[in-house]
Amino acid sequence: MSNIDELKSTGLKATLPRLKILEIFQAGKQRHMTAEDVFRVLLEDRSDIGLATVYRVLTQFEQAGLLNRSNFEAGKAVYEINEGQHHDHLVCLDCGRVEEFYDADIEKRQHSVAKAKGFAIADHSLSIYANCTKDKCPHRPSSPRHHTHL
Repeated sequence: MSNIDELKSTGLKATLPRLKILEIFQAGKQRHMTAEDVFRVLLEDRSDIGLATVYRVLTQFEQAGLLNRSNFEAGKAVYEINEGQHHDHLVCLDCGRVEEFYDADIEKRQHSVAKAKGFAIADHSLSIYANCTKDKCPHRPSSPRHHTHL
């Protein structure tokens, strides 16, 4: 399915800003992106799409089910392509890098805890915030950031 068809199938008109932003996510250079990340890519491509338009399109894409939104670190919204498969996130407190994972045991345990408390999970997101323990991590900045709270 082409990007134009994909947008039309969600009821969104295939405008140039929507097509460009969808293409940025599909290019896959960075899986989890803030509105500012998307805007930076557009500036590098010498696009004249403004930051307000980026925010509006990201919200439209989220509402249409094309993108998933998560809030990591300091409440910043981060978007990723909705591939229809559930996964959780590990967020590095040193560099902000996000790694996805899926663990069947964690999923089962969450459902059993909810059931024991009288709930049936409709949806959930799990984000684990951690410090990198890898020697010579290629993503670690030269001076680590200090976090006093989440």
